[in-house]
Amino acid sequence: MSRTFVYARVSTTDQTTDNQLLEVKGAGFHVEPQRVIAETVSGSTQASDRPGFQKLLERMESRDVLIVTKLDRLGRNAMDVRQTVEHLATNGIRVHCLALGGVDLTSAAGKMTMQVLSAVAEFERDLLIERTHAGINRAKAEGKKLGRPEAVDTTKAVQECKTDGLSQSQTAETLGISLATIKRHWNKAA
Repeated sequence: MSRTFVYARVSTTDQTTDNQLLEVKGAGFHVEPQRVIAETVSGSTQASDRPGFQKLLERMESRDVLIVTKLDRLGRNAMDVRQTVEHLATNGIRVHCLALGGVDLTSAAGKMTMQVLSAVAEFERDLLIERTHAGINRAKAEGKKLGRPEAVDTTKAVQECKTDGLSQSQTAETLGISLATIKRHWNKAA
């Protein structure tokens, strides 16, 4: 007999998994509370490195079903999502994604969907990189200075403290900025 589990994830502590759980319930699934794994961890952390996901893997058995609301709950990049789904499929666990119409990602149709989504994600990433490089090149051609603006006021304040005879540590405390920042500005001309 198969059991149904839910994996809900948010990235920051000011977010909750409540909407994801409501979405699962709204899709007609009744999942026992002990089979709901909710965690707060960045999507950039691989699924295999997440404590809650590890706990989920330890509890799930062949023929169980894992429900996620969106693919990005499993991982931020297509490679991690694909590896996670393949790992689950190898263990006989089906993965249903509500955002994809509840398709079982371990089925033939689900695998094809994953491949198409991976290709689209890679294409979008390549376009983003191209646009970023084009924008940087355009800005350089227009003579714009790139990067963080120079902290002239910080240099001036540090130099004033230095002139007043304060040490680097005292200057950091006085100005309320890190010692590393003080050291960067200590020997600059204001």
